[in-house]
Amino acid sequence: MTTLNEYLAQKRDAILTRRAAAERGEGRGPHQLRAETTAEGRSGVRRIRIRDFQIIMDSGPDFAGYDLGPSSPELQLGVLSSCLTHIYLIQAADRQVPLDSLRVEVTGTMHPQAGQAGLEDVPIYPHQLHYTVHLESPASEEELRDLHEAVERNCPIFNLLREPQQVTGTVINHAAARETVDVAV
Repeated sequence: MTTLNEYLAQKRDAILTRRAAAERGEGRGPHQLRAETTAEGRSGVRRIRIRDFQIIMDSGPDFAGYDLGPSSPELQLGVLSSCLTHIYLIQAADRQVPLDSLRVEVTGTMHPQAGQAGLEDVPIYPHQLHYTVHLESPASEEELRDLHEAVERNCPIFNLLREPQQVTGTVINHAAARETVDVAV
């Protein structure tokens, strides 16, 4: 059984290999990311497809679901915790900071009646997000503080949520005339 620190050594080798390729001009450059979700039949289960992977999303029974998977807001917190964890691993490997264990917990608040009368000022999205990093490491407090700062600087999902984003959308009704409506949010 390999330990987390053995994995960090493998991760460091991968980082150095990627860095050397980029310095030789062999970097891939920007690339498009894509996800697609389909609402299915009478269950309303949402199936997310990303590359060759599938994730099932659902609501609880109190919201006409079958509890077959996490809700979108729950998955968003999971995505943030996964990304923070991965960037901790990358930065620890790059900086050669030993980690015996690592776990990132993310919490947030949602109010089921947000936006309704009397609660118009309550956000309809997860808010009051907070993460806690649980780790074991012989590293110094200064090394761990520097590691934490590097993670927050380099975590794409953390920064996506922290910085304003422009999101645009298009609606295509395949049952109607072939009209396309662009929607800016």
